[in-house]
Amino acid sequence: MNSLALFLQQNQLDPKMMPGILAAIAGFYLILFIVIAVILIIPAWFISKKAGFSPWLSLINIVPTFGLLIWLYVLAFSEWKTAPAPSLAAWQPPPPPAPPQV
Repeated sequence: MNSLALFLQQNQLDPKMMPGILAAIAGFYLILFIVIAVILIIPAWFISKKAGFSPWLSLINIVPTFGLLIWLYVLAFSEWKTAPAPSLAAWQPPPPPAPPQV
């Protein structure tokens, strides 16, 4: 803890430490990017599959911001290749039970 306090009090960074600091920051951002990409791609994969599109379309979400917008545009304005849902008008509720005879 003391070494962290001394490090933060320095006005000038040691040039020997800079590559390590940059590597740690780059590693953190790489892991963060992978986690966010997985969080976006997995639901998009299932939605694309259920909509009748190739699930590989969800990989466009790897491109930050524009990938998600393009994927949503394709889903919103194209015709889904799925079968229509069965109508509920054909289903009839069971008749009520007959009253008990005394």
